[in-house]
Amino acid sequence: MKNHSYLSMQQDTPDQGRLQVTVQDGANNRPVENARVRISYTGVPDNVIEEVRTDSSGKTPMLDLAAPPLEYSMKPVEQQPYAEYTVRISAEGFTPKEVAGTEVLPHSIARQGASLSRQQGSGEDYQRIVIGPHTLFGEYPPKNPEAEIKPINETGEIVLNKVVIPEYIVVHDGPVGDTSAQDHYVRYKDYIKNVASSEIYATWPEDTIRANVWVHKGYPHLFLLYFWVNI
Repeated sequence: MKNHSYLSMQQDTPDQGRLQVTVQDGANNRPVENARVRISYTGVPDNVIEEVRTDSSGKTPMLDLAAPPLEYSMKPVEQQPYAEYTVRISAEGFTPKEVAGTEVLPHSIARQGASLSRQQGSGEDYQRIVIGPHTLFGEYPPKNPEAEIKPINETGEIVLNKVVIPEYIVVHDGPVGDTSAQDHYVRYKDYIKNVASSEIYATWPEDTIRANVWVHKGYPHLFLLYFWVNI
């Protein structure tokens, strides 16, 4: 379902990008079939411009969405180089979820994952996630410097004599030392993809992406996985 009248309201979005949403059961990471996914522009979240259902793999069809001109993301400009969309997901037996700020760049595919929790109680609650501005566009404080060589403080820690790429890693959702923040087990290749997409734009030439993955922010391990994870 498209609302073409709303598309005409968007300013400076002459290009198109693509968006695909993947919905999973948070309890077992299995796909959620027939989930209803509604897409709206983040500035007007109640005006639905697309409504689709997930297939047996938990995926929506590829959606063509309005995006700013390609040149906005190719060099520093004041204009925002991506369009922001709100994704609302509902499925029988699950708590609804809303993801605000999904970024769609022109001539690129954005993939938005969503993990749903089993519904409890009256079912009136919903989960909301807000994605902040891209690090190349928003203003953020500098990162805390980290020591290149970290001390071994706990019994049982070892240093391996070769690089071992894990399947999963633990991501702490908060500052170091905040014991109230939640820990998430994330597939390592998904973590690498998210790190890269947060630091660069998918519209950049492949060689530029390769160079930045290799040297950007001191993450040389990204280069090792470049060909394996299809960034």
